[in-house]
Amino acid sequence: MKPSPIIIPESEYVLTAMRAQGAGGQNINKVSSAIHLRFDILTSSLLLPHKMRLMALRDSRITSEGVVIIKAQKHRSQEMNKQDAIERLYRLVNSVAKVHEARRPTRPTLGSQKRRLASKSQRSEIKANRTRQGYGKIEAD
Repeated sequence: MKPSPIIIPESEYVLTAMRAQGAGGQNINKVSSAIHLRFDILTSSLLLPHKMRLMALRDSRITSEGVVIIKAQKHRSQEMNKQDAIERLYRLVNSVAKVHEARRPTRPTLGSQKRRLASKSQRSEIKANRTRQGYGKIEAD
């Protein structure tokens, strides 16, 4: 069963426009096209298990105070960067929505164990037959 996507109200994250970094000519000096998104995990309306799993993530975008900071500056337009930042927030939050089941260790079958041991002994025979017959052995008189 696939979990339903988590919906975050717009009032729970803050979008701030700023100037983008990097190359871009004169446009970069005049236009605030980059977006800074801030989302406080602890004060959000997320369920407690989702909050705990988000806080446990070792992600550089999550501060020790529990604030997600996403900087979007891929696109030239501010609107596209807003959409990009919101999509990245949703991807991050929805990544903790599904609980992964713990892996149960399995044992190899009896047949696979026998096949493995047979191939090992066959390989051992091949290697043993490589020695020159009569050399390297010391006979006791």
